[in-house]
Amino acid sequence: MANPGDFAYTVKQQADIVRIVGDYIKLKKAGAQNYSGLCPFHGEKTASFSVHATRQFYHCFGCGLSGDVFSFVQKVENITFPEAVRMVAQKTGIPLPKAAYSTPGEAKEARLRGQLLDVHQRAMTFFQECLRRSEGARAREYLAGRGLDEEMIARFRVGYAPDSGFLLRDRLKGEFSEEVLRESGLFSWKQEDGRQTSDLGPRAAQIPRSARNDNGENKNDNAVGTVDRKPEAEGRKAEADSEGRGPTPEVRVAAMYSKFRNRVMFPIASEAGKVIAFTGRTLATDEKSGPKYLNSPETAIYSKSRVLFNLDVAKEWVKKFDYAILVEGQMDCISVYAAGFHNVIATSGTAFTELQAKLLGRFSKNVVVNFDPDTAGAKATERTLGLLVEEEFTVKVLTLEQGFDPDLYIRRKGKEAYGDALKHSQKYFDYLIERARAQFPVRSGDGKHKAVNYLLPHIQRVPSRIVRDELAQEIAQKLGIDSAVLRQELRHAAGTRSTSAIKATAEAQVRDAEKVLIRALASVRQMQPGEDHISARDGAEEEFDPARQAQFVLQNEGLHHGLATESLAESLLNDSRLNAGREYADVLEVPATESDRRMLASILLKEDEELTAEVLEAAVRALRRIHLRRRQEDVQRELKKPGLAADKERLRELLTELERISRALRDPGFGESSLAKRA
Repeated sequence: MANPGDFAYTVKQQADIVRIVGDYIKLKKAGAQNYSGLCPFHGEKTASFSVHATRQFYHCFGCGLSGDVFSFVQKVENITFPEAVRMVAQKTGIPLPKAAYSTPGEAKEARLRGQLLDVHQRAMTFFQECLRRSEGARAREYLAGRGLDEEMIARFRVGYAPDSGFLLRDRLKGEFSEEVLRESGLFSWKQEDGRQTSDLGPRAAQIPRSARNDNGENKNDNAVGTVDRKPEAEGRKAEADSEGRGPTPEVRVAAMYSKFRNRVMFPIASEAGKVIAFTGRTLATDEKSGPKYLNSPETAIYSKSRVLFNLDVAKEWVKKFDYAILVEGQMDCISVYAAGFHNVIATSGTAFTELQAKLLGRFSKNVVVNFDPDTAGAKATERTLGLLVEEEFTVKVLTLEQGFDPDLYIRRKGKEAYGDALKHSQKYFDYLIERARAQFPVRSGDGKHKAVNYLLPHIQRVPSRIVRDELAQEIAQKLGIDSAVLRQELRHAAGTRSTSAIKATAEAQVRDAEKVLIRALASVRQMQPGEDHISARDGAEEEFDPARQAQFVLQNEGLHHGLATESLAESLLNDSRLNAGREYADVLEVPATESDRRMLASILLKEDEELTAEVLEAAVRALRRIHLRRRQEDVQRELKKPGLAADKERLRELLTELERISRALRDPGFGESSLAKRA
């Protein structure tokens, strides 16, 4: 609450809630003092969200949420109240005082978020400098070959990460602590416990080839985290040496090095335009160069399922033209933007998600989907269509010629040709009907039946029963269905919108973190009895065993309970062959339902990221937060039960638990995995 004399009160008096809210959603005048739009906090097709210009508050008649400018920004940005006050002040042009927070947890979280934003801003500047220097010549050549001129390179803040493990770290280590650098997602590291003897050999053996200097050595012996000995360990070491014995196992050898090396760097910005992550496109061609595109891991400021590339710029154009162009990947997005279509956005490092659909829906409910026309692109288009339809978007599909993605199409055929193709985008169901006819020739009764079965789940995702019935009639006509039985089946299925059909496929509901844990459980390898296993944050040591680590976490914490992959994870955990450490000749032999085996196969066939200890830890942290948020919702529901006030002891227990959960969720260190400590 803002009181007279407070900074928050001053900001609230000067802020225009209509302008602030209008930065996030499209508002239309709806009376003398009211503006209306689609609520950003729940899915809807008819605007029920209102903002009162004079009284400076908002209210949604759909979900019941209401509040002032601060609560709106706090909820939509998922930040603390002090951060919301500061953000509104910045948007209003009011000078900021020193931040004050209500709890140490809030202060710590806000401080880390601020430092991570600073780290990414400085990293972006560093990458831009490297692109301009001599070592960036090959990157500049690559960008020129992709049709990017200096204006577009500057507009999208493209840079180059040099082929060095330490230059970026050395630039940043004087300004930021080791903890902040580790939390940034820009670095990898190795850390081991073990005996260090005089004939240990070069330290380079513990550092990846691409992170060493030309002599194969650590480029900076005084680097962050290079050698860390606990004070008490030093005394024991000296004592051991005086008795002619070697040092104790307390010595910890560690090296932090850049995750992105020899890559063209594309910054990923938040909706407010702050750099929060990167995608790096490799310039190397050898097998050890890693994936072609490497994305930042999730951090305290970056959740890839909540971010759309270029939305910070495109949102104003999306509101202006009342539709968005959705493409895959940064280069497609940049090419379409450079061709003059500034209302373009892209997914980045993830399949299109429900959260991204809700985010886009704040600015327009009209979208043209232009994914690659290959098989994978077509399947991605179908998954995306399902999510967009459920969120009540008006959807069109732009399908380019086979072999052309948007970037190549514009470079080969020109922006006018792309604009013409855009004008002739198909309605989404016309696209799906064409797909059905191509996959299942409808000249025979069997082909018609298969085509109908293919289309039914898509029909059932449509919220309006009237629209579903119209689609059923249109499909029957276009597929030439004259069978009364098949027509009746089609109309009956369209009239019943079952829960199973409303959601996307089971695979589409699986979170990335779940996929990592399933991959880990399915990666079981032979373990020798009595063998010591030491895990490392980046998983490069031979001792790292993802199956063993995943089993330990899930068996002890039950993080898989309630998830889409719960039954599959239980099958993998309970199978005696897996627990005995035996490898499968065929991993799909695991005793499970047919649907779970299909899900397992789908997950394992899309392993596009190396399964390191760092990746596994990030997944565990994400699942811990999901687990805790679900418990938070359970407690909040119980607190709303009538008659609870009479049970004071139970009320006190619930409030105490709710406070504990809230503190844990505010703590950026919550969810830190013990994987690295598990021997």
